[in-house]
Amino acid sequence: MSQDGIKDITLERGSVALERGCDIANDTVRGRLYGNMDGPLLIVLGGISATRFVADGGKLNRGWWSRLVRKGGPIDLNKFKVLSVDFAPEKGGIDCPDTITTADQAKRIVDLLQAENLGPARAMIGSSYGGMCSLALAQNHSEWVENLCIIGAAHRPYPIGVGWRGIQRRIVRLGIDAGQPETGLRLARELAMTTYRTPEEFADRFALNETSTNPFSFDICDYLGSRGDVFAKSMDAQRFLALSESVDLHRVEPENITTPTLLMTAISDQLAPLPDMRELRDRLAGPSELFTFTSLYGHDAFLKEYDAMSPRLESFCKGLHTR
Repeated sequence: MSQDGIKDITLERGSVALERGCDIANDTVRGRLYGNMDGPLLIVLGGISATRFVADGGKLNRGWWSRLVRKGGPIDLNKFKVLSVDFAPEKGGIDCPDTITTADQAKRIVDLLQAENLGPARAMIGSSYGGMCSLALAQNHSEWVENLCIIGAAHRPYPIGVGWRGIQRRIVRLGIDAGQPETGLRLARELAMTTYRTPEEFADRFALNETSTNPFSFDICDYLGSRGDVFAKSMDAQRFLALSESVDLHRVEPENITTPTLLMTAISDQLAPLPDMRELRDRLAGPSELFTFTSLYGHDAFLKEYDAMSPRLESFCKGLHTR
């Protein structure tokens, strides 16, 4: 499918052996291109819930990062060709692999670039899980990316985050075993939201108003429940298990990455905390910079703090376009 400034691309990879010894069957890489098809290529990736619809789609035809990826925006579609992809696995079922890593996701992207003759990317801009995949690509396929911008992601997961996600996966498996996978997903997402955001945001936002009795519920509980309901409608339980585990398996050696890298993080991020981001900056083998900003939104700042991020993203992209 192609329309003005937008093009869908796919690659049928078939059955592929993965890093941890299992296979992914019938793997299709789905990408979406936006913007100036003659411009330098930027790859933009988000968290495990993100899709290839970075600049359009969804409610009101807005992509998950359309505030930033737009004509005249910090990531300017008048100047750049922007690619985003769907992460594997596409869904659960017999084709869903037992284990997939960020290195596997990076290889899928490289295979798509090769198949479509897109050449190396001028830059990858990856947030959260997408930042992990971008680091893996730079380590394992350095010839395919010239610059990195990594937001809220480090060279390894933070231990408490691994613990939180392990609880989430056990909740989902309990739901599957009980024949209620969506209930498990909803509860896991409720817990996840408390790790994505900050205690200060919830204290500022909720007055602990009682919203029901027998059993009692409160405004914060209703909010978390609504987030769980939305998530369960868009995420398959087995797919969630694979992607959540993939975050926890993520490892790169910063000394193996020579690609010039801009790191960005909210100081309040509980999942990619500032000490880990500083360590990544100091250990990277290529030129590196760490840009920090304050936010009530913690790890979710990359989806909320557009005003804080826009100036630095815009200057990053301007530097790419003038080369």
